[in-house]
Amino acid sequence: MVDVVLQAQLTKKLLDPASAANTAAATSAWIDCRDAEGDLMFTLHAGAVTGSIAWTLESASDAGGTGAAAVTPNEGAFAAVTANTVQKRSVRRSATLGFVRCIGTIVTGPVFVAGSVAYLPKYT
Repeated sequence: MVDVVLQAQLTKKLLDPASAANTAAATSAWIDCRDAEGDLMFTLHAGAVTGSIAWTLESASDAGGTGAAAVTPNEGAFAAVTANTVQKRSVRRSATLGFVRCIGTIVTGPVFVAGSVAYLPKYT
């Protein structure tokens, strides 16, 4: 059986799989989600963890980060990150300003990271 909801979902890359030595390397670009309906689903991966990383999400009103502010996922904050884990968190589209990004705050690195955001586009 084919799930048409899963087929209709858009997935956008937040972070390419890479070894991030610092927070800047584990911070994604701003992703335009103004065409989203309902929830945004963030999936963040950590591979080998030499030091530590803490995930957070932010929202802004444009791709330049205007008005950037933290966004609390529906499920609450991300859990402490351990090696070889995947964490998913959802955020209501209406709780954002239209653009989102993830930030992996690295105290000591490197940490192998990757991430994506998925959502259903508005029906037009």
